[in-house]
Amino acid sequence: MNDAERQKLLKRINRQSATVGASIPKTIAVGDEEIDLREFIIETRKIETLPAETNELVSQAKKRFAAEREQRLNRLRTDQLTHEEAEQLADEIIGIDRARNALKTIRHPSYGEEARTNNIEDHKRWLSFLDSIQ
Repeated sequence: MNDAERQKLLKRINRQSATVGASIPKTIAVGDEEIDLREFIIETRKIETLPAETNELVSQAKKRFAAEREQRLNRLRTDQLTHEEAEQLADEIIGIDRARNALKTIRHPSYGEEARTNNIEDHKRWLSFLDSIQ
């Protein structure tokens, strides 16, 4: 793989929209563990709110994914790779980014739901205030 191809892959990975519509590897090795990445992303997206007892687990997963991403990115930047190996690394990095994005969205309800909840809470406070001055 030449430097132009390497730079093209690095650009692809770092694009803001790199994860949109990208195919991701079915599985990925994270440390000594093989993770079914597609299943992980699907299952993670089903979670609307994060239970307090799993907060630390999710935090650790985020750190592991960040470390794995950095390791693969360094390999892509510096190692002598064939075009196929580099493409595979790029796909893995994008897959990791999708997993990280899925983890980031767990805690936060959608903006529409959050705005609706805030609006309802504001109305409740106003009603309580009006009741108190009558």
